[in-house]
Amino acid sequence: MIVRTPTFYKEFSCIAGACPDSCCQGWEVDADEMSLQYYNTLTGDIGKRISSVLDSDEYSNTVFRLSENKRCPFLNSENLCDLHIAVGQEHTPYTCRTFPRFINDFGATREIGLSFSCPVASEIIWNTNDFDFCEEVNGDPPVLNDIDAKLYFKLANARKEAIKIVKSDETSLTERLSRLLDFGIALQSDIHKYKEQGSVTPFFDVFRNPELINPEWEEKVKNRSDKVLFINQKSCENIAVYFLFRYFLMAVYDKDILSKIKMAVIGALIPSMFGNDAWTVHLWSKETEHSDVNMERYKFEIRHNINLSAQKLKELLSAGAIKY
Repeated sequence: MIVRTPTFYKEFSCIAGACPDSCCQGWEVDADEMSLQYYNTLTGDIGKRISSVLDSDEYSNTVFRLSENKRCPFLNSENLCDLHIAVGQEHTPYTCRTFPRFINDFGATREIGLSFSCPVASEIIWNTNDFDFCEEVNGDPPVLNDIDAKLYFKLANARKEAIKIVKSDETSLTERLSRLLDFGIALQSDIHKYKEQGSVTPFFDVFRNPELINPEWEEKVKNRSDKVLFINQKSCENIAVYFLFRYFLMAVYDKDILSKIKMAVIGALIPSMFGNDAWTVHLWSKETEHSDVNMERYKFEIRHNINLSAQKLKELLSAGAIKY
């Protein structure tokens, strides 16, 4: 199998108890089936403690029920994991073992990246000088799938072009993002019909997530700016590349390319609207990408909201301010 990662991927190292915004607070963690099977074999205090905090969420997933202050029940006073200490990292839930990594499999190719939702990873991505990729080959077999191979290779080549547009330093980032939208419009029309309608949620209300994980994000939205000013163009460029890498090829399943491109453009705008630093992007990612409720709503708004249409986003980039 080919494994593709950003070149900075191996720079990441979890800082555990020193983390300024632990991934063990604010959101529930799924207890996957393999982990649950192991937990059912445990006896003694740790077995009882695990059983006492298992619960079901609104999607019928088994989760660890959070404490009243929204901390994982195994996160101790030193911000370390009691479950990890008791049974070892290899027996913690899959989410805990892999975070902040995301993994997308496409047959014989696996793509692994780091998520902005981790503050350490966010700093790495924000400060990288060249968001590029490297490949390694391992002995793992391809993952079985029903992917349309022709569409996959078309999208893989298109993503290279999209990233090339974003990373071109011959024009301003504003112009590059506008070109990216034009590229997405043309590509979408070539692959599948796409109609932007069904929601008129005001632009900034899109970012008022129904599930609030960190109250600091609510303050960011309240005190937002309507100016489009890319103070740190390289960092905003990196954000756009991140979204293209993470989501673009997922269009092989739904043929919705333009929404993935709009997500990259809006992602690059986050620092302009809510705060020009890695911490702001981290907060946005944790609030949105790692909440099923918020992410499903966000995807719907990107796909159907006329205030997030490709044409509206182009007008926004041209005007330099959000006026709707």
